[in-house]
Amino acid sequence: MPRNPSTGVYSKPAGTTPSVGQVIDPVPWNALTTDLGNEITNSLPRDGSAPMVAPIKAASGTVSAPGVGFASNPQTGLYLKGGGLLGFTQNGVDASFDPALVYTERTDNYTALASDKGAYFRFTAAGKTLTFDDSADLGKDWHITVLADGVSVTVAPSGSDTINGAATFTVPDGYAIKFVCSGTAFYCEELNARFDFFLDCIPAWVNNTTISFSAGVGFFGGKQCILPAYAKLLNAAFAAGNNAGMLDTGVVQASKTYFLFAIRNLTTGDSDYLASLSLTPAAPTGWERLSGSRVGIVLTTSSGQIYPFVQDGNYVSMSNTLSFSSTGSNSPATLFTLSLPCWSLCGCLPRPGGQRPAKQRPRGILGKRVQHQRNNSPSTLLGAKWCQLQWHHGVSGICADEHCCSGLPLL
Repeated sequence: MPRNPSTGVYSKPAGTTPSVGQVIDPVPWNALTTDLGNEITNSLPRDGSAPMVAPIKAASGTVSAPGVGFASNPQTGLYLKGGGLLGFTQNGVDASFDPALVYTERTDNYTALASDKGAYFRFTAAGKTLTFDDSADLGKDWHITVLADGVSVTVAPSGSDTINGAATFTVPDGYAIKFVCSGTAFYCEELNARFDFFLDCIPAWVNNTTISFSAGVGFFGGKQCILPAYAKLLNAAFAAGNNAGMLDTGVVQASKTYFLFAIRNLTTGDSDYLASLSLTPAAPTGWERLSGSRVGIVLTTSSGQIYPFVQDGNYVSMSNTLSFSSTGSNSPATLFTLSLPCWSLCGCLPRPGGQRPAKQRPRGILGKRVQHQRNNSPSTLLGAKWCQLQWHHGVSGICADEHCCSGLPLL
């Protein structure tokens, strides 16, 4: 064919250029006119009057010189990316478009690939892990959304990649989290940017010196903390790890309230537990105590041992905490005063035993608030403050000071 495939320039067949006075030879002349007709037929009309009858085969192009461009702006158009992917460029800069959202329910462990960009994964099976392919392969702007429906989902990047600087991220039950790749790492919105909270991580009494914690996850001060299942010693100075000490300073004191905190290692992001008499203790060197990270409260006896307790969610019960006993008719009713430790964010519901004589009407406080007072001596720590409840024998009372106590029964 006479048309140059590189330039598109047409050259007529050889032997078809006549001389003056030469008799026209019909053979080459007919060949010329036939070839011209064929090339005109195979040309795409500029006025758009006829369509293409075969696929257009454009050059692959590049981001700065697309295979399909525009006369007025040749750096804007379409080009072929690596891996057979179609690229869009505007003024020589790659333009990215989100693919259509694809919903997928997952009950397995899965590795998210570049082709999953824009996907919405709903996990419904417990104990599953979503792994991200290498951030360099996924590329900048790659993103997916993960919904944890009835379960929690562990999300883990590949190799040394991180999510918000951590090796893993847990999507709590009932939450949908969007993850975005920067090309070198992964990021997601922080749940705890809205509020601090934790799931599970229930303290439990083990013996007079030891408290165990169940595993959990917390969102404190804008950071996620994976809370380990540890046993910690109240009578030993803090040391990281299971079966190690947790006391922030000094030695265990008798008849005190100790606050239990989750703390976070500044280097590794690992979590551990700290016990303190203070509501705002200083974290050990290399650790941080974040806002909202208090996970429990315990009391010590007059000999400095941990009162036995059982915690179920936000409900704590204690046994063997007899403060006094009284025998006799107590008629008329006798006023007793009971001192209870001030539990921050806890309620105190004393339930005294005993009976009152039939038809004897209790005096003073039935159906009313219990008289109480707090020891606010400046020389004592908050953990040493006491709430004094007074009631007539045989009648229950409730501490009404909302700043002193507020919700957990003391049985």
